[in-house]
Amino acid sequence: MTSPHTTPVRIGSGSGFWGDGMDPAIELLKGGKLDYLCFDFLAELTMALLQRQVQRKPELGYVPDAVQFMKTMMPIARETGTKLISNGGGVNVRGAAERMRNDAKAQGLDGLRVGMVEGDNLLSRIDQLRADGVPLLHMETGSDGFDAIREKVVCANVYTDASGIMEALSLGADVVVAGRVSDNALYVGPAMHHFGWSYDAAHVDRVASAITLGHIVECASACSGGMSSRFAEMPNMGRVGFPYFSMLADGTAEISKLPGTGGRVDAFTVKEHIVYEIADPRRYLMPDGVADFTSLTLTETGPDRVAISGVRGLPPPDTLKLVIGYEDGCIGECMAFFPWPGAFDRAEKARQTLLERFERMNLVADSIHFDYIGLNMLHGPGAPAIDRDKANGMAEVGLRCAVRTRTAEEADKVRRAGSNLWIMGPGGTSFGTPIKPRPVVSLWPTLVPRHYVKQSVTVLEA
Repeated sequence: MTSPHTTPVRIGSGSGFWGDGMDPAIELLKGGKLDYLCFDFLAELTMALLQRQVQRKPELGYVPDAVQFMKTMMPIARETGTKLISNGGGVNVRGAAERMRNDAKAQGLDGLRVGMVEGDNLLSRIDQLRADGVPLLHMETGSDGFDAIREKVVCANVYTDASGIMEALSLGADVVVAGRVSDNALYVGPAMHHFGWSYDAAHVDRVASAITLGHIVECASACSGGMSSRFAEMPNMGRVGFPYFSMLADGTAEISKLPGTGGRVDAFTVKEHIVYEIADPRRYLMPDGVADFTSLTLTETGPDRVAISGVRGLPPPDTLKLVIGYEDGCIGECMAFFPWPGAFDRAEKARQTLLERFERMNLVADSIHFDYIGLNMLHGPGAPAIDRDKANGMAEVGLRCAVRTRTAEEADKVRRAGSNLWIMGPGGTSFGTPIKPRPVVSLWPTLVPRHYVKQSVTVLEA
């Protein structure tokens, strides 16, 4: 392992999700003087979707964006001396790493080292966990009914800590690709590696600070004005700057973005993301430790600069979150739009017609759901009561129908009934392309003892 540094470490955010923009990451890589640039591509449901890809084509299962991002940025990162870290390996980390290694070789980046971190996939160990008496209780409902869905399970990935990333960096990896590490482990790993921190009492608050910083910047532009309640104040969000932080060995840090980029970094944008997707702010449980968000101090030190200090924490928990995905029926869907005059009356007539078609087709459904687009689609039962006169006077109203079924055959009846509206429905109706049935993957979040999880690290060289 290389000797720890005492100089600050600069870590940037290069992606907040699968589908994020690449240009802000390139801009930050070129101008940020970064030691590390980190990319979060995964959501909980993403793992189940990637697992379904592997079932169809074993060579898939990683996030395509991760490979494309690395292909574009590896030559730049070699010039800037920046190491690139992502969780884009999904459920096929080796496949992603080999693609990255081959892309590096094709670009003449001889000697570039790609580290792959595996060990989060527990799909093959589910039965062992049950045999060992691990209850796999549903974290949100407390249900102990896992055995009822056992035969439908398609994936089981545990949130792992930053130790695999640290090991890959210690082995000289220029690019690190992992599977389902926690989102902020992408940032905790390089910070701990840079400063030589350990999971011990002496460093518990510093690790908690790294967890906090990783949480704040992991969604990229969400820290620099994206999704802000002050959206109207945020300048040039189409040219938003992704955030980065400069961290000292004592765990204090400053968050910023490049000058001249869009968006804004201030105490409020940072606070907005601190409370994003958390439960107890005093106990933000992560595989690397527990951070107390109520202990920190935020200070605006200049335009687009926020300092963070005073973070307190606790050691890593004894259990890790395991997210199990299982097949849970299908969704059939159709959509149509109706013009003035009488837009709402037309939409209601179409709803009645669809229900009659479902009855005629003997549709077997778990649930049938309708939304009036423009009136209640986003707020559902929380929307104001529909004023028929006003709704009929609107330029247009849409109708969306979504039906939950047990089989694809039943779900396809919804598509066909929606197509029937083309002539059976009200005049002037506008339709899009018929929507194909799609499978539903539901999630069963649970906890497993940490000792069941063993990460492994391999380094490939171009």
